[in-house]
Amino acid sequence: MIGYRFTDYIPILDPESTSFDQLFNILRQLLTYTSGDVREALEWMTSLDKQYNLTNNEYGMGDFIRDLVDKNYLQQENPRSDKLKMTSKMEKTIRQRSLEDIFGKIKKSRRGNHKSNFGGNGDEPTGDIRPYQFGDKPEQILMTESLRNAQINNNSEDFLLQESDLEVVEQEYQAQSSTVLMIDISHSMILYGEDRITPAKKVAMALSELIMTRYPKDTLDVIVFGNDAWQIQVKDLPYLEVGPYHTNTVAGMELAMDILRRRKNQNKNIFMITDGKPTCLKEGLTYYKNSFGLDRKIINKCYNYAAQCRRINIPITTFMIAKDAYLQQFVHEFTEINKGKAFYTSLDGLGDFIFEDYERNKKRRVR
Repeated sequence: MIGYRFTDYIPILDPESTSFDQLFNILRQLLTYTSGDVREALEWMTSLDKQYNLTNNEYGMGDFIRDLVDKNYLQQENPRSDKLKMTSKMEKTIRQRSLEDIFGKIKKSRRGNHKSNFGGNGDEPTGDIRPYQFGDKPEQILMTESLRNAQINNNSEDFLLQESDLEVVEQEYQAQSSTVLMIDISHSMILYGEDRITPAKKVAMALSELIMTRYPKDTLDVIVFGNDAWQIQVKDLPYLEVGPYHTNTVAGMELAMDILRRRKNQNKNIFMITDGKPTCLKEGLTYYKNSFGLDRKIINKCYNYAAQCRRINIPITTFMIAKDAYLQQFVHEFTEINKGKAFYTSLDGLGDFIFEDYERNKKRRVR
C-alpha cells in the first residue's frame, strides 16, 4: 500500500471569474482589515502579488487600480492629490460581500416584515378561511364564499347579504423589529495577538445589509463603545478601528436604551459583541477605571441596566468572544438578570450565531 501523497495545494479558480474579479475579492477583504485605508490595502496587494504572482503580463496591478477608478470603486481624495479613497459604491459592495460570506446569498424578499405566531392584519395570506370580524380589511373578504353563504342562510326572495355571511382569508401578523448592535472597540479587542474587531465589524456589515435588503421595514442602529459610547452610520462600518479605550459597557447600554425608547416598534432587541469585561464608568466629567479583574462597582451598574431592559421588554443577546471563565461567569449573570441570551462563540462562528438569533427573535411579538 502506497499510502497518502502530499503535493502543493493548487486552488480551484472560477473559470468565469476575470482577473479583476479575483483581485477585487482579495482587495475588499484587505480593506476590511485595514479599516478602509486604501493605500495600506494596495501595499498589501503589491506584496502578495510579488509572493504569489496574482497578476500577469496581460493584466498588472496598474490595470487593476485603473479599473477600480473607472468602475467608481475608488476615487481621488481631491483633484490635487493622488491619494485614493473608497466610494459609496465600494462601501456598499463590501457590505454585500460580507453578507454573502457570512449569511449566504440571500434573495431579496418582498418588503420585509417578520412572521410571528399571531393572526391579524398582515400582508401574508395563510390560506385559512374564517368568519368576518370587526377590523378585517375589505380586501380580505372572499366574495364568492360570502355570496354563497348569503343564498344559503337567507330564504328571502330578495337578496340579502349580512355581516354573518361574510368570510375572510386569514392573514399572518407580521411584526417589525428594531435592533441596536453594540460593538466593543476597546483595546482588549486586539490584545494577545487575536484580532476580534475585524470579524465583529464584518458581521455588523453583513447584518446591516441583510436588514436593508430583506427586512427594509426594520431598523438597525449601530453603536460603538470604549471609554464612551456613540452612534455610527452603516456607511462608517468599514472604517471602524479599535482605540486605546477601556470598556464602558454602561455607556453603551444607556445609549442603546435611549435609541430604542424612540422607536415605535414593539419588537426591540440589543445585540452586543464584546470580550465581556467592563472596565470603565463615567462619573460627571471624570472616568472611573479598573482593568484588573471585575470591579464590583462597575459590574453592578451593568446588572442594573440589564434589569431595566428586562422591565421594558428589551432582551439583550450577548456574543461573548473571550474564553476566560470569570468573564463568562459575568456574562452568565448579566444574561440571567435580563432574561436574555448569551453565546460563547469563536470568531469564526459569530456570524452564524447572530443570523440565527436575529431570525428567531423576529418571530416573537413583544406585548
